[in-house]
Amino acid sequence: MNYHIKASSISNEDAVIHVKESNIDFGTTSKTSEILPNPAELFLGSFAACMLKNVERFSVMMKFNYSKTTLEVNATRLENPPRMENLVYHLTIYSADQKINTALLKKNIEKFGTIYNTIKQSCNIEGTIKTSPNV
Repeated sequence: MNYHIKASSISNEDAVIHVKESNIDFGTTSKTSEILPNPAELFLGSFAACMLKNVERFSVMMKFNYSKTTLEVNATRLENPPRMENLVYHLTIYSADQKINTALLKKNIEKFGTIYNTIKQSCNIEGTIKTSPNV
């Protein structure tokens, strides 16, 4: 598989990532630092997207139903050289299905997640997966 995106920016303005029929605005200036995601947050968002896509994928393969998921991702930025380290996630799956094998789901995400495995090459990843009754 190959992937392709485009991105553009205007001097002293912010930037946009163009993916298929979507445009994702992100901040490159200080005036929008509290409004738009920055590149580090987009990086963490890519990790989150990978995990959530795999929850959907493995829900079919592992035969479980869920109403929604929530995912919180935190990471530490180190200074020299600038990089992300110690990525920590907490995934909650809301489901009435009490037989979800979260250990197997975690193993599958860690083994088959493209972004997960790319990040794992350079960054420590720790996380938890838990279930909660439907909301």
